[in-house]
Amino acid sequence: MAYQHSQRAPRALSISSTSRQRRHDWLALAASAIGAALLAGCMSGPPPRILGPGGTAPGTTAPSTSAAGRLQPASWTEIGGWSQDDVRAAWPALQASCQALKKKPEWNRVCTTGLMVDAGDLNAMRNYFETNFQPYRVVNTDGTDSGLITGYYEPILHGSRSRQGQYQIPLYKRPPQLGRGALPARAELLQNPALRGNELVYVDDAVEAAFLQIQGSGRIRLTDGTMMRVGFGGTNDQPFRSFGKWLLDRGEITPAQATMQGIKAWARANPGRVDEMLNVNPRFVFFRELPPSNDGPVGALGVPLTAERSIAVDPATIPLGVPVFLSTTRPLSVEPIQRLMFAQDTGSAIKGGVRADFFWGAGDAAGETAGRMKQGGRMWVLMPRS
Repeated sequence: MAYQHSQRAPRALSISSTSRQRRHDWLALAASAIGAALLAGCMSGPPPRILGPGGTAPGTTAPSTSAAGRLQPASWTEIGGWSQDDVRAAWPALQASCQALKKKPEWNRVCTTGLMVDAGDLNAMRNYFETNFQPYRVVNTDGTDSGLITGYYEPILHGSRSRQGQYQIPLYKRPPQLGRGALPARAELLQNPALRGNELVYVDDAVEAAFLQIQGSGRIRLTDGTMMRVGFGGTNDQPFRSFGKWLLDRGEITPAQATMQGIKAWARANPGRVDEMLNVNPRFVFFRELPPSNDGPVGALGVPLTAERSIAVDPATIPLGVPVFLSTTRPLSVEPIQRLMFAQDTGSAIKGGVRADFFWGAGDAAGETAGRMKQGGRMWVLMPRS
């Protein structure tokens, strides 16, 4: 796991209790740090639309209301792009959500029915959703129905289980002798002798390691060709500070360069100042080795994420596991993204009604896209019919 995302915070990278909340803590950087906090440019995508007083359209009632937002009954015809999306591609994400939700009475029926649908038949799939789910438009507390959509991903680094050659940057397990309370900020913590002997793996790039801490989980391609998966193992409980924003405020980079890629370029041009930049963020993340798997990282729902079909949301408005139809655009583009997603993750930076972090998958290409995503968007939640 929109940065944060445990930091979506959670985790991930829009550059956002349990081992799951962890992932989007880092996602925080994902969605907000590098995406929202970093990118000083304007959000692009669908423009905001204003509803009536209190955000309630005539003749509708909101089934849920919170400090984050509310859900309003909607019709399938108002969901732009619904009839164009190939919902068959969302089938794996649906099955993942059902693994977590099928014991709930309202989900048991729709999940059981779903197993009898031909997943290769587009019309049958679309009819399944229209028959078994009721759409609700997501509305913010100010009555608008448009918000920020950022992106995150699972990084893949290069490393070694022993310190050698280019692999000099350690990722640490949390030393048991440090206890569970708050710990010093990053710069001071790295001088603590308790860290010695708790190196989990060594990687070849300090900035990549910092972004991995923001994401909260990722994979390491080891020197023998095998893949090691690491996950969130705790933090020093210090607040997150965006080193991208620090560079921007000091005039070290331009708003156009305030992306994950731009920060990496600055670091390559200023190798002697990398630690100065990284120490701006006092937050430090520990890792643990996870069992090897070809599935995506596990989100807050407790199931593997599906690339380009999973999102992180604020569960104060959108229940975890539910289908969400998302209407937004590709990063730095007006090319539409209108597709069925599943709310399978959370993040400390993902707060509000119309607010989501889009999981792009693993690796550099996913990171390039996630690092540039800061779009406007609208969302519709699909709730099981009773």
